[in-house]
Amino acid sequence: MTGDGSIRYEVVEVAPVTEETLARALNDRTAQGWNFQSIHFVMRDGSHRPAMAYLFFTRN
Repeated sequence: MTGDGSIRYEVVEVAPVTEETLARALNDRTAQGWNFQSIHFVMRDGSHRPAMAYLFFTRN
């Protein structure tokens, strides 16, 4: 983190979760200058496939 608090955050919700939708969201935001930080999946009970994903990005 910088001392002047100039970091900006972007959260992107992705649903449905597929290779294509995740790649599109990652490629779109990084092309806009955002830095990928993490991904968090929301699971459904009784399913191995995530219901949605949240991608977290930052930039100065």
